[in-house]
Amino acid sequence: MATHKFFLGEDVLPRRWYNVLADMPTKPAPYLHPGTKKPVGPDDLSPIFPMGLIEQEVSDKRWIDIPEEILEILALWRPTPLHRALRLEKALGTPAHIYYKNESVSPAGSHKPNTAVAQAFYNKREGIKRLATETGAGQWGSALALACNFFDLKCMVYMVRVSYQQKPYRRSMMHTWGAEVIPSPSDKTNAGRGILAQFPDCPGSLGMAISEAVEDAATHKDTNYSLGSVLNHVILHQTIVGLEAKEQLKKAGEKPDILIACVGGGSNFGGFVAPFIPDKLEKKSMRIIAVEPSSCPSITRGQYAYDFGDTAQMTPLIKMFTLGHDFVPPGIHAGGLRYHGMSPIVSTLVKDGICEAVSAEQLEVFDAAVLFARTEGIIPAPETAHAIWAAIQEAEKCTKTGEKKVIAFNFSGHGHFDMGAYDAYFANKLVNFAYPQEAIEKSMANLPVV
Repeated sequence: MATHKFFLGEDVLPRRWYNVLADMPTKPAPYLHPGTKKPVGPDDLSPIFPMGLIEQEVSDKRWIDIPEEILEILALWRPTPLHRALRLEKALGTPAHIYYKNESVSPAGSHKPNTAVAQAFYNKREGIKRLATETGAGQWGSALALACNFFDLKCMVYMVRVSYQQKPYRRSMMHTWGAEVIPSPSDKTNAGRGILAQFPDCPGSLGMAISEAVEDAATHKDTNYSLGSVLNHVILHQTIVGLEAKEQLKKAGEKPDILIACVGGGSNFGGFVAPFIPDKLEKKSMRIIAVEPSSCPSITRGQYAYDFGDTAQMTPLIKMFTLGHDFVPPGIHAGGLRYHGMSPIVSTLVKDGICEAVSAEQLEVFDAAVLFARTEGIIPAPETAHAIWAAIQEAEKCTKTGEKKVIAFNFSGHGHFDMGAYDAYFANKLVNFAYPQEAIEKSMANLPVV
């Protein structure tokens, strides 16, 4: 019988994070202060981030040690298994070998705790009592709630309103782990009240929720802000995924030809592919594909420019692919991919041609999700299904050409709390939504002048 899963023991759990900034041919542009337009320094970030994370954000060291306290918690579910998708391969009739890194086995059901645990640890170490954050689909919010529970921190989660309504059991997870969760935009912050005054029925966006969480952190002395994606230190923490995957593919006797992950802010994509970037720089034929929704196409239709990370313009300016900080995407069910911008690391890798990006429509993504569920047995999150769709596309190309390529993708999370989306899909209530170009141009007209 062929091997379905490739495991690593806890004794080989990676003990260092890999910092891709050390090997990138082009470094991301510096963050700029929104007032002075000059590069920000540690003092500019210290009101909402602990110094331990600020140091990681700007570090150019190739390897950074993982503290033992973090490893002890990560070992509850790590290393995660690498699966060979044999039944999916058979259904497609493809000569390709398809592998997926199963991050759904974490307590929160996704890759997000890899950085949540680290962020909670560094904040606790520096005396912080409470963390404020945003969440889209709820995967990040539940991960941070879990991590704060482990380190006895209070947790406030501003959840994008449309996802708050769509995914009640994600809220239940956060409550179980002790977090407070409110729909965003809310009446709890100046940013939220300002948005509601203009748009009372606003469905919310990650940019809005970020504004509320940042304001919360900035106005409470015992509180810091915690971000689940985009920033360099977040991708650093997620490289534990790619480091494990490299060892597991070696165990399988394979070298990847194509690496794939979905992309919203960049955390699961960056963490999965970053350890392979040195290999890509040597082996030009390797392809690394980021998959985003057509309804929020920051890379494929956005502009590479400096922009705010939030709607209320409270964050530093970040050079990235963006649709504009006041872009409000439609309420698709892949709530974790509904962000207007993209990680500066991921943006730079795409800009340099090291990685590529494609977009997918909602209905074809769910088609792929159902095929995967009926062959491999795991119901994927709508976000994860974007990566599955692209893996199927590449495998079907191999069916036509007869090439025996090795395709590996990051299974970033399960969809057990997304069954309402599947119900809508089977009832033919889901629709595709390609954002109108004029709406994107209107949003990008408000980019800051740098």
